[in-house]
Amino acid sequence: MRTKKVRKLKITKGEKMLYAGAFLSVIFTLALQVFCGANIGNLNMSVEKLRYDIESQEKKNESLTMKVNELTSFDKVKDIVKEMGLEYNNDNIIIINK
Repeated sequence: MRTKKVRKLKITKGEKMLYAGAFLSVIFTLALQVFCGANIGNLNMSVEKLRYDIESQEKKNESLTMKVNELTSFDKVKDIVKEMGLEYNNDNIIIINK
């Protein structure tokens, strides 16, 4: 009776290099995903901060526009003229339309 010889499969040097390259590629890809995810998170926080700053500036602009409109109203100008002791003369008023 013959006994079968059991052959051990040897991993060649080239296969070892391929496995190592594949392993390093997987590790590199995972590290890159983590880094890019953190970077995207930082960018999102920056965008939200800028949006908040823009909204607050728009509110300030709106408030200042209302104040300008109030101060340049005809009645306000008329009151200031009277306080200064000046006279209101309709002939000297020129209306400019945009």
